[in-house]
Amino acid sequence: MPKAYVFTAFGGPDGETFTEIPRPVPGPGQLLVAVRAAGVNPADWKRREGRFGAAEARPPLPAVFGREAAGVVEEVGEGVTGFAVGDEVFGHPADGSYAEYALLPAAGAAHKPAALPWTDAAALPVAAGTAYDGLRQLALPVGATLLVNGAGGGVGCAAVQLARHAGLTVVGTASAAKKDFVESLGAVHVPSGPGVADRVRAAAPGGLAGLFDLVGGEPLRELAPLLTDRAGLISVADRQAAQELGGAAVTRDRGRGPLEALAALAAAGVLDPFVTEVFPFAEAGRALRTVEEGHTRGKVVLRIG
Repeated sequence: MPKAYVFTAFGGPDGETFTEIPRPVPGPGQLLVAVRAAGVNPADWKRREGRFGAAEARPPLPAVFGREAAGVVEEVGEGVTGFAVGDEVFGHPADGSYAEYALLPAAGAAHKPAALPWTDAAALPVAAGTAYDGLRQLALPVGATLLVNGAGGGVGCAAVQLARHAGLTVVGTASAAKKDFVESLGAVHVPSGPGVADRVRAAAPGGLAGLFDLVGGEPLRELAPLLTDRAGLISVADRQAAQELGGAAVTRDRGRGPLEALAALAAAGVLDPFVTEVFPFAEAGRALRTVEEGHTRGKVVLRIG
């Protein structure tokens, strides 16, 4: 039977293990995909900890890790059009992607351009997708100034690139160690940490039209007053604080449209998902620990199959 990396209990990493699971069978509207690569995200270990939703909404155990997959279509479910066996695709898996086979809703999958590596395609749906959706939600005019609070991670570096491509002026907060990286993306780097609002104010004396927050907590509350309009505040990291401050959480679109747009930008070289570490499937636990420690630059991906 095919292998998968799962968690068998909610909590810490002690419940993580490899196991064999039956090969999935695609239902109506689904694709069965032989996974070639899977993105690794903070949401993966947070899901293991049971942070998302009420207890009754938690997935049944054992649960397969992973919210991003790229691979080859093995079977096509009833009612699916536009996909065939042998197609190279990527998208949002229905039940996890740290596995040799995964089910993808056809509505949340897109064809992978031939020029796009498997590992890059697997890095797009969550991080780059969140950046894409957030910028569409903000809808800032060309020339406006955007602050990306936490510009050095997977979502942050995608947001900076997409914002620059859209003609925005971008300021990015990140640790001092990520200064060169953030500047290479086209943003003005501001060191994170105590006093960050004063440093951002100096870097953007005209104020901020938008604040794309990936940090939350006190840094978000400190930075929000720099906005010319609080409606320009969106957050991935702290929904409650964003709403209290007059902003909103990022609304995700997990349909095919954003995936196709991101794939085209990546294939054209406009968007680099910055896959900085690729782990073999056998080291899924180590890959997840790397992300869980919170010091990654760019994206971590598993190579599978």
